[in-house]
Amino acid sequence: MFVFQSWSVIQYINVLLIMAEHPPLLDSTQILSSDISLLSAPIVSADGTQQVILVQVNPGEAFTIRREDGQFQCITGPAQVPMMSPNGSVPPIYVPPGYAPQVIEDNGVRRVVVVPQAPEFHPGGHTVLHRSPHPPLPGFIPVPTMMPPPPRHMYSPVTGAGDMTTQYMPQYQSSQVYGDVDAHSTHGRSNFRDERSSKTYERLQKKLKDRQGTQKDKMSSPPSSPQKCPSPINEHNGLIKGQNASGINTGSAKNRSGKGKGGAQVDIEIEEKDEETKAFEALLSNIVKPVASDIQARTVVLTWSPPSSLINGETDESTVPEIYGYEVLISSTGKDGKYKSVYVGEETNITLNDLKPATDYHAKVQAEYNSIKGTPSEAEIFTTLSCEPDIPNPPRIANRTKNSLTLQWKAPSDNGSKIQNFVLEWDEGKGNGEFYQCYMGSQKQFKITKLSPAMGCKFRLSARNDYGTSGFSEEVLYYTSGCAPSMPASPVLTKAGVTWLSLHWSKPSGTPSDEGISYILEMEEETSGYGFKPKYDGEDLAYTVKNLKRSTKYKFKVIAYNSEGKSNPSEVVEFTTCPDKPGIPAKPSVKGKIHSHSFKITWDPPKDNGGAAINKYIVEMAEGSNGNKWDMIYSGATREHLCDRLNPGSFYRLRVYCINDGGQSAFGPFSEKCDVTTAPGPPDQCKPPQVTCRSATSAQVNWEVPLSNGTDVTEYRLEWGGVEGSMQICYCGPGLNYEIKGLSPATTYYCRVQALSIMGAGPFSEVVACVTPPSVPGIVTCLHEISDDEIENPHYSPSTCLAISWEKPCDHGSEILAYSIDFGDKQSLTVGKVTNYIINNLQPDTTYRIRIQALNSLGAGPFSHMIKLKTKPLPPDPPRLECVAFSHQNLKLKWGEGTPKTLSTDSIQYHLQMEDKNGRFVSLYRGPCHTYKVQRLNESTSYKFCIQACNEAGEGPLSQEYIFTTPKSVPSALKAPKIEKVNDHICEITWECLQPMKGDPVIYSLQVMVGKDSEFKQIYKGPDPYFRYSSLQLNCEYRFRVCAIRQCQDSLGHQDLVGPYSTTVLFISQRTEPPASTNRDTVESTRTRRALSDEQCAAVILVLFAFFSILIAFIIQYFVIK
Repeated sequence: MFVFQSWSVIQYINVLLIMAEHPPLLDSTQILSSDISLLSAPIVSADGTQQVILVQVNPGEAFTIRREDGQFQCITGPAQVPMMSPNGSVPPIYVPPGYAPQVIEDNGVRRVVVVPQAPEFHPGGHTVLHRSPHPPLPGFIPVPTMMPPPPRHMYSPVTGAGDMTTQYMPQYQSSQVYGDVDAHSTHGRSNFRDERSSKTYERLQKKLKDRQGTQKDKMSSPPSSPQKCPSPINEHNGLIKGQNASGINTGSAKNRSGKGKGGAQVDIEIEEKDEETKAFEALLSNIVKPVASDIQARTVVLTWSPPSSLINGETDESTVPEIYGYEVLISSTGKDGKYKSVYVGEETNITLNDLKPATDYHAKVQAEYNSIKGTPSEAEIFTTLSCEPDIPNPPRIANRTKNSLTLQWKAPSDNGSKIQNFVLEWDEGKGNGEFYQCYMGSQKQFKITKLSPAMGCKFRLSARNDYGTSGFSEEVLYYTSGCAPSMPASPVLTKAGVTWLSLHWSKPSGTPSDEGISYILEMEEETSGYGFKPKYDGEDLAYTVKNLKRSTKYKFKVIAYNSEGKSNPSEVVEFTTCPDKPGIPAKPSVKGKIHSHSFKITWDPPKDNGGAAINKYIVEMAEGSNGNKWDMIYSGATREHLCDRLNPGSFYRLRVYCINDGGQSAFGPFSEKCDVTTAPGPPDQCKPPQVTCRSATSAQVNWEVPLSNGTDVTEYRLEWGGVEGSMQICYCGPGLNYEIKGLSPATTYYCRVQALSIMGAGPFSEVVACVTPPSVPGIVTCLHEISDDEIENPHYSPSTCLAISWEKPCDHGSEILAYSIDFGDKQSLTVGKVTNYIINNLQPDTTYRIRIQALNSLGAGPFSHMIKLKTKPLPPDPPRLECVAFSHQNLKLKWGEGTPKTLSTDSIQYHLQMEDKNGRFVSLYRGPCHTYKVQRLNESTSYKFCIQACNEAGEGPLSQEYIFTTPKSVPSALKAPKIEKVNDHICEITWECLQPMKGDPVIYSLQVMVGKDSEFKQIYKGPDPYFRYSSLQLNCEYRFRVCAIRQCQDSLGHQDLVGPYSTTVLFISQRTEPPASTNRDTVESTRTRRALSDEQCAAVILVLFAFFSILIAFIIQYFVIK
């Protein structure tokens, strides 16, 4: 293998690759080993002309080069490739270890022959073999020892041209330089293989022989390599490898010995594959077929094992790769059919999807490692299961009438089971998305009857076999035949021309999309008197009416019809054709006297205006009898124009054309020439004046004397201004210069000059602009104080700070860099490019005189006007906060000393804040009062408060945090207890029961007052809501009341919180009598009356109200209405 990196030799050189006994090619590692010698400059040019080398590629060999664009190109023999480079570099040639280059000269042509080291050459025939006349090679160039395998996309030959020119030339018969070479392979074997490589080589060679012996009967031909071209080497510009007859890459070459043969040449044969490649292919081919499992209708799971490393009972794990690549191939056309790749990766278990049901498949797996592929495994045969049919195509319409639709359809794939029935569903013309079955059977058509005219129905179809029902087809909408079409919309104008109108229209509303409708377009000319005539009859929705008159109105209407009849005509619309281009205007003529600088022309309109009024006339003029530069001098509707600003004694040509809505006319004929002799005139235009700025506020203007046109210039007028269109005269006199003062710095000014004579004033010169140089900034204006309400700075204090604002002054051409603030007593500070500032660290209640000036790179501008500002006094300290009253839900806070009379005159405001659940203080009160009641609090909860005082000087500091705690709440008042007499001496008192209050138990205290006693006595205290009193005396009054008691247990110990007592209940004990006894009835009625007094009162009030309402209604009815 020889690698050429640069191609440049003085003359054509035939490089013949001669190796004895088919030496094996080098692999990529051997090519890049440090033992490869480099043939550096075997032939050197003496005159340094362009150098060419001719590479001869023998039959059965391949020559691979890398172009300068990085792509590889493969050339197969027989061919001769001339390689040329204009850079004059010498081609270094890499030769395999154990070989050396020799130079042979034949008929003045030098040839490089690569032969084994120390060979014995036996020249034969007429060939003369010489030793190289050049000195020995200077040494070897080391190259990298490692290189990744070439990418597969580089295997194919690449064509293209770069700096290197490559041509294919046919093999020609040159003088033979082949001789008998007697080479020995032992030279250099130890140089390019270390001990470990030799052992690996011998071990793989042994495995290969064993493998070939076991598979001799199984394999009829050796496995083919997927490589189509010799693998290129990235680090070299070109290489040559041996190829077999099919063009398959033979891999890396090894150097081995061979005996020389007598004859005219040494046969060069390259091995088909080296031992390592064959061993790897044998290993990759030792893979069993995949196993199919979990076979479904459209999926299957394939599983396989890596290639077995056991060959003839021997396993060598050191040569077995850890990871293989696999490619799965399947065929559905038989074992020998076409296979397609469905998976490439490193997994050994995959699931194949999207298979065809009820289909026989053949699956193979092929192993790959490092771009080397083994033989595919045997085929695994499996058959997918049958399933429901495929989704059928939508049914199509076969025939329609006003009350029936006939549908037809085709059978889909049955997927291994015969289709038994077709199911046709429709929405019954309701259009609500709900479908109902209208047919099920084996037929492929169905007629639906009893429909309405112009009725739209949606249909869908499915098929059924032994395995189930397919999905429904796409929904289709079909209409029955209807009545005559409804009135269509009026036609619309698409585009209008001079003699044609292009119209379009739309289908009538409610027309079925699949119903064929034709249209009749009728037209009427406004002045013809023949009425409407048809212009088009067909199914199209657009038509262009031709052969019309220009600028004429036409009326149109459209009629739709079908097999049922015609619709009413659409509303009549009117369109107008476009006007045509106007004719040529008449030749212009001179009107009045011809002056030295002007004359007036007039012309007649064209005879044909094209059907529309002339919008404007265009007049063009060319100077000179042969002048071809036409300039437009007039555009307007009038038919005369004053041609001015002309040169005296000149020849002019004029032409005129006109434009209307239809377009532009052609040019009219030229006017007659006018010869003019001019009289003395005013001076010519002055050249632009020269302006020189002497300072930022003054400028010197100079100008030159113009052509006087026969009279002397008497004076000059100089106009000057800051706006180009509004300049004022600043000088009038005979001088040729003038100095202007009082200008503004960095300002653009404009000026122009005019010469005058006794004949009049000449034209002004061109306007000249000049910019005065920059200066210090202007004076600062609008200096004022910023109110406290407009300041958002949290650190601003009106007692020690003053906020000022001003407007940015004119920078006079140099950017303002800073401002200097002077606030009295030689106190000043410099601030940046701002227009407001807060002056800090001032004395409270102090007056300051403030002024400001702007600074730029040229200096400081003048100070602004002075303003007097005064700081405010310091804000007051916070008062002491205390709690003067409290309950379980309220806290009344008090601070400071004050009375209601002083609130209106007190200038101090107070701001009370309380901490919320998030730990932030929120505002509770802001005002002049000294007390505040905080409500809606939780019982037994601590709250944090702080307060601050505020006056006109601002807000004072916040006070320390005060913590106040609400007490626990007492139970609420109970309802009046209920009393039930048990006997003459015992009664039972019951009352309502309360739930525990936040975990604290609730007990009750029952008190009684007997007779005329003045105090209540406790007769029960406990958790029960009832009590039986057994000390009753006859004819004695008893008053009972009850209250709830909350038993609290906290850090201070046990505490009872007594709630308010209920309403007092009166009970009179009397002797119990038999049922007929009057006294018993009196006691019971008394007890009942007392127990039901509330209900009785409500009932009595309701009855009385109803009685009086009825009475009033009766009185009104009787006395008023009657």
